[in-house]
Amino acid sequence: MSEEGATAGLPASWCSVCVRVDGELVGMGRVVGDGGLFLFVVDIAVTPAWQGRGLGRRIMEALMARVHEAAQPRTMVGLIADGTAFRLYEKFGFRQVAPAAHGMLLRL
Repeated sequence: MSEEGATAGLPASWCSVCVRVDGELVGMGRVVGDGGLFLFVVDIAVTPAWQGRGLGRRIMEALMARVHEAAQPRTMVGLIADGTAFRLYEKFGFRQVAPAAHGMLLRL
């Protein structure tokens, strides 16, 4: 990601969560979207030294609490799971859509 992209994109998040330990950012997650029809979970990240301690789950818990509290009825919430991360997201009700649909990505 570029610094310019982060400068423009981060403030435009629908909601976000940061985890800090002694002031150091060790994890984060965001939801982006139009706030009415579509939301997308992005940037679930935990620094390597803090992985395996449940921070990813806690970030998702906080984000999903906000989604359930504030999103409009029938909002479509999506994400792209890297590797085996789909196991975490399944705990929050997300389901793989293949073969009925396929996630696609264009990176500029």
